[in-house]
Amino acid sequence: MHKYLEIYYFIDKFDFKELSKINKKINIIFRDYKTKINENEILKTRYFCKKKGFYLFLANNMKLAIKLDLNGAYIPAFNRKLNYKNINCSKNFKILGSAHNSMEIKIKEKQNCEKIFISPIFQTEKNKNFLGTIKFNLLANQTKKGIICLGGIKAENLKKIRLTKSEGIGSISWIKKNGLNKI
Repeated sequence: MHKYLEIYYFIDKFDFKELSKINKKINIIFRDYKTKINENEILKTRYFCKKKGFYLFLANNMKLAIKLDLNGAYIPAFNRKLNYKNINCSKNFKILGSAHNSMEIKIKEKQNCEKIFISPIFQTEKNKNFLGTIKFNLLANQTKKGIICLGGIKAENLKKIRLTKSEGIGSISWIKKNGLNKI
């Protein structure tokens, strides 16, 4: 049976040419931890995403994501603040989070994350420590939240991903390099 995977694409700047090549419905996570947030760039990205039917999430700034009427926010693993439960936002606003171990999964549950990215599932160029499918599933079984896999995603790993509890994939470099044609 074919398992549909949600696709999350991490970007750090608005690149019209790059995003125009995408022909499938995806979720975009705008994350730029290096520079000061440029609201105009996020608004351009939001306009583009609404036109294409993409969902847009802003990383590590929930108040701005609500203010700019985005689809949601993404809370990275290093953010351990627990004051996100009572934020006043629309019913359709989604909170995503990432985790690398059981303790971080529990923190993401307390932060009221709807879906949790568990990473890295496969080896990456930067990180030689990875979970693999068995450890990934053991971590995924510790929560009832939706699970997304992240890290080392490649075309040859897609069959292995379909054997996990993952509802989707998150990628930076693979989608940028290959597009979405192989998913």
